[in-house]
Amino acid sequence: MRSRYSAFVVGDVAYLVRTWHPRTRPEELDLDPGMRWTGLEILDTEGGSAFHSTGTVTFRASYRGGSLHERSRFERVDGAWVYVDGEFLD
Repeated sequence: MRSRYSAFVVGDVAYLVRTWHPRTRPEELDLDPGMRWTGLEILDTEGGSAFHSTGTVTFRASYRGGSLHERSRFERVDGAWVYVDGEFLD
């Protein structure tokens, strides 16, 4: 989760695509170059250890002018954790 947040901060589209589950990965990913991320707060995690094949991370990512609150699902693919999808929260 933290590495994907960092990739959003620096605009590393290649990393974001590489760490997105193949079945849910968008065909194209365009990031807003004006977006200024200012912080990440991990609020909760479930699963995701070396003994799990799935996990969730609930987080709040702040940006200039607001924040994004999401519960993200991750799965292991070929031994690596990849982002599946997320549910926006209030």
